[in-house]
Amino acid sequence: MYEEIKEKARAAVLEVLEQAKLGRGDVFVVGCSSSTVCGEGYGKASSMEIAQALFDGIYPELQSRGIFLAAQCCEHLNRAIIVSRDVSDKQGIDRVNVVPQPKAGGSFATITYASINNAVAVEHIRADAGMDIGGVLIGMHLKEVAVPLNLKNNMIGLAHITAARTRPKFIGGERAHYDDELK
Repeated sequence: MYEEIKEKARAAVLEVLEQAKLGRGDVFVVGCSSSTVCGEGYGKASSMEIAQALFDGIYPELQSRGIFLAAQCCEHLNRAIIVSRDVSDKQGIDRVNVVPQPKAGGSFATITYASINNAVAVEHIRADAGMDIGGVLIGMHLKEVAVPLNLKNNMIGLAHITAARTRPKFIGGERAHYDDELK
């Protein structure tokens, strides 16, 4: 099961990265319910093994491209975000004092906290793109304007994946001209 979940996570993140056109220094948020991956309700079957497989499929692909991972915690930590200190410093975000646990923060956030260098928790972030595994609602952590992505690889286990990228707002009305690279 580990290898199958890892490969599905890898395929999904690669598909998002291709569509989102992220670059070095961008932030990619992942919201994840390991419980839904195995077909259970939120928080009912939190699995460190599933979370590790997801992390192992996602993180190396981001890291190799210089893209930062932001892991959304569960509702027990008010959807706090686990990031490297580099991200909180770059975005000027105040850190909060909490260490996620499988039943208070979620398994994926717990694995991320233990695995990335200089992990810290923050309350808010403005990510450039993201992936939601199991319907845990990452939208609050994306920059404006979020653009939904259609994924072929849209399931991991029994959890549905939704994803989005962001783009700058179009302003200026009918006489304005836009940079096609930013659409």
